[in-house]
Amino acid sequence: MTNSSKFYDAIIIGGGHNGLVAAIYLVKSGKAVLLLEARDEPGGATTSVRPFPEYDARLSRYSYLVSLLPDQIVSDLGLNFRTLERSVASYTPYHCASQDKGLMVSSEWDEATADSFRRLTGSDKEGNAWREFYGEIAELATRLAPSMLQPLRSAAELKAEMRLPEVWRNLMEVPIGEVIRERFCDDIVRGVVLTDALIGTFVSADTMQANRCFLYHLIGNGTGQWRVPVGGMGSLVSELMRIATSSGVEIKLRAKVSSLESGPAGVRVGTESGETYTAKDLLFAAAPQHLDCLCGRSVQSSLEGSQLKINMLLKRLPRLKSGLDPRLAFAGTFHINESYTQLEAAYASARGGELPQPLPLEMYCHTLTDSTILSPELTANGFHTFTLFGLHTPAALFDADPEGAKALAKERAMASLNEFLIDPIESVLAPCSDGSLAIEVKSPLDLERDISLPRGNIFHRDLDFPFLDDGERAGDPQPWGAETDDPHIYLAGAGARRGGGVSGIAGHNAAMALLARS
Repeated sequence: MTNSSKFYDAIIIGGGHNGLVAAIYLVKSGKAVLLLEARDEPGGATTSVRPFPEYDARLSRYSYLVSLLPDQIVSDLGLNFRTLERSVASYTPYHCASQDKGLMVSSEWDEATADSFRRLTGSDKEGNAWREFYGEIAELATRLAPSMLQPLRSAAELKAEMRLPEVWRNLMEVPIGEVIRERFCDDIVRGVVLTDALIGTFVSADTMQANRCFLYHLIGNGTGQWRVPVGGMGSLVSELMRIATSSGVEIKLRAKVSSLESGPAGVRVGTESGETYTAKDLLFAAAPQHLDCLCGRSVQSSLEGSQLKINMLLKRLPRLKSGLDPRLAFAGTFHINESYTQLEAAYASARGGELPQPLPLEMYCHTLTDSTILSPELTANGFHTFTLFGLHTPAALFDADPEGAKALAKERAMASLNEFLIDPIESVLAPCSDGSLAIEVKSPLDLERDISLPRGNIFHRDLDFPFLDDGERAGDPQPWGAETDDPHIYLAGAGARRGGGVSGIAGHNAAMALLARS
């Protein structure tokens, strides 16, 4: 066993983007910081990899888009990191009277979008309802986003500050399914709205957990826009690492923590390889369930992960039965079998222990917005990447037969997608030299094995609203949502209050909470 004689101001466990953000804030405040990462590379869910080694294509294997990362964090840390807007928000193909059509929604409302709603529903009513609904949310996002980087307020205080009581009610007090049914009539439109409440969350539309998921998907950075990271998610990690190391953060990889002790003077951690380190405080950027295990506490139950992720490399884009140019259809989020009725039926099937059929999916093509993740040769030859998510695919469906269930999920995902394609997706996948095709499937169990997400939950645990609940008191100093029962330990990962998504907010807030108590 090796004992480090150095006493740190803070030890950070977990080298994902949140851990790195926290480390940079602390070291820039004059703190001596040690970051311990269990894997042989930093980044966690925000890494980019070459899943198909013979092709020079670096895909964002787990996380894929950026919505919540505040401009303030990018500016504060001096990050040289860019994102690009998508011209298309979404495209939803559907069957109508033996014809294939689609609902196209541009990132900015235009006449083509209005006409697309008109052709689906027969009037302007649904399109107007859409504009009104998302206009209200955009206004709330503008007002609410700054609070994500400030101490927590009470629900009543924040509601009064927002000055949008009806919008607040719709998102914070009434199940989102009820709101969607009140505001929209068309089953497909209702489903497109509902998807933002379901990604990664295994719940029905009429639960408040769906509201929390919906909120985090739509308030990011004050705009709610889902933006494409130039160079993929790995570019964010690389830049965070550059700033962290140049600023003086001490980083140790392959340093899995196996023990944790906390006392009046601080914390002491031990790694599986025998090293021990001591510090005044500890920031835990991994899932809080792992902290419970290290501290010998019972692990609280939480929602299962429900994220099937499929990464693909294509030799060309497939043609659609609707006739729309695939460069438009796949530029935004491509919704597949995600009407409101289909989503609720899929939830019921999965809850009953059956993999949904048809499987609801959504997908997008990174390379239509940013081709830098491909080599110039692949770009010149028309190659593209597809990132596909399956909804209502909870971990429990994969427990009995992980590989068999994953093969079935892949089969049903391909069938669901092919329902709307002229060219079956298998016919346009890049071939590999061993006879396989360039496609990889990650189930919730894979996410747990690969990057330690409990039961594959991409949010680590159930999401919270970004304010204090009734009965919680602010105290002095004001809470940041990172504090734990131990005054020397803070949550700095996605499982912290306001931690969901690729945002760095949890890392920022944990650093601020520590500094407030220093």
